[in-house]
Amino acid sequence: MKKGKKDRAVYSHFGGLGDKIAARTALSVSTVCILIMGFILYFLVKESLPVLEAATFSQLFFGMDWYPQEAPPALGMFPLIVSSLAVTFLSSVVGLPVSLAIAIFTAEIAPRSLRGVVKPLLELLGFLPSIVFGFLGMAVTAPWLQERFGLLTGLNMANASALLGIMMIPIVGSLADEALCAVPQELRGASYALGATRWETIRRVVLPSALPGILSASLLGVMRATGETMVVLMAAGGAAIIPRSLFDPVRPLTSTIAAEMGETPVGSAHYHALFFAGLILLLITLAINLLSSKIEAKSLKL
Repeated sequence: MKKGKKDRAVYSHFGGLGDKIAARTALSVSTVCILIMGFILYFLVKESLPVLEAATFSQLFFGMDWYPQEAPPALGMFPLIVSSLAVTFLSSVVGLPVSLAIAIFTAEIAPRSLRGVVKPLLELLGFLPSIVFGFLGMAVTAPWLQERFGLLTGLNMANASALLGIMMIPIVGSLADEALCAVPQELRGASYALGATRWETIRRVVLPSALPGILSASLLGVMRATGETMVVLMAAGGAAIIPRSLFDPVRPLTSTIAAEMGETPVGSAHYHALFFAGLILLLITLAINLLSSKIEAKSLKL
């Protein structure tokens, strides 16, 4: 008995010490991350605000012309903002339903042996560099779209959105699969015991239980599409106009920053305008996060 008490005391001591180390490590990492994010925000704001000497908020947000190298520069970002939102929305329409369908198949329908093949392949797709998708957009899908629909160019919003939707699938599908698998098996058994079919169990029991995890996975996918650079730079066409059809070329904020920052004189109005575009992207992602948090909180209350 004395030996057992001694073992428990030793275990309790080292267990408590391990918890303290883990807690302090997590606190340190979180603090560093917050400080880094604060520095990024400070740097963006610091480098963005001087653009207000060349243009007003109204001209920046609602101006229709983006000719930053003219004298005086035209720094209207409304077409760039609309293009970013449109590409993100269309890629979500393409990628999120497919991702959820794959997650339901792998988690609820596929045999274990098939799941063991599909899940690694899905995760492997997520490791492909974005420039590979951009090259496929330029060399494969763009010529096909141009020939199939008789377009002047296949580098357009539809091309970029489809590629971004495909890039979204590995992230959202894999995380949504984990969320579905985390639903207790007892809930499924109780549903079957009440006479529900497999589809009724998935739709009315499993999906509502896994909804917070699915929303988080979808958020990551949307943010991936919002912040993606190479695909929209190579496959979207690069025209700073408001798209009026799926096949219009567009120029989102990310591709504008990537294409122009390297050739912009430091300290110019153009330079500060590009940092202002980065600040807008940060605010868009923040808005997506806040919206997702509200939806997730309501789903948890229900």
